[in-house]
Amino acid sequence: MAAANDTLERLYKLVLERRKADPDKSYIARRLQQGTAKIAQKVGEEAVETVIAAMRKDKKELIGESADLLFHWLILLADAGVPPADVMAELERREGISGLDEKANRKLKKEG
Repeated sequence: MAAANDTLERLYKLVLERRKADPDKSYIARRLQQGTAKIAQKVGEEAVETVIAAMRKDKKELIGESADLLFHWLILLADAGVPPADVMAELERREGISGLDEKANRKLKKEG
């Protein structure tokens, strides 16, 4: 099984390649053509479906919905020009920092 980062990077590259495809023949191209608001809405829908699957304690459905969520998240990142590596770098930066401390630091930055 490929490492998660490798899979995300490979799928992200596929999303970038499909930007140029015919929207009538490519789901990704069609989504990207719809614009940020529609892509973000789809990410939200997939997030809700993921939460519902988790609340139902349906592991198979949770896995499928999580895959859908991550796939649409990659489309959203591509739309914004943000490579997944930037998100991974931010996660690595936060590693070892208490979640409560991280949240407090973000709040201070917004206030300052």
